[in-house]
Amino acid sequence: QVQLVESGGGLVQAGDSLRLSCAASGRTFSSYIMGWFRQAPGKEREFVAAISWGGTSTNYQDSVKGRFTISRDNGKNTVYLQMNNLKPEDTAVYFCAARGRGALEIRPEYYDYWGQGTQVTVSS
Repeated sequence: QVQLVESGGGLVQAGDSLRLSCAASGRTFSSYIMGWFRQAPGKEREFVAAISWGGTSTNYQDSVKGRFTISRDNGKNTVYLQMNNLKPEDTAVYFCAARGRGALEIRPEYYDYWGQGTQVTVSS
């Protein structure tokens, strides 16, 4: 069982940066693939980024490549999402998620545990 708590969201202007954090409980954090997803009002939840157990492999949605960076610190049971050059279309609730095995999956139904989400709002 893994419990996830996101933090770091807020209201920023276009071009600004934010770093989201996701703190996980449990002793086996390092064995989970971690992902970030987002959901804007009226839209489906979409994949943003994922990172492997050891942090050596990552996967990104095309629209965030070059702007967002996912990383993890297994010693702190935390995964991060550094978001640079934010755009109004990045506005959404951001969720972190964990899955126990497999690939860096982009489909949310393949993740087993979810946080409650943190709001990111980017004004133009």
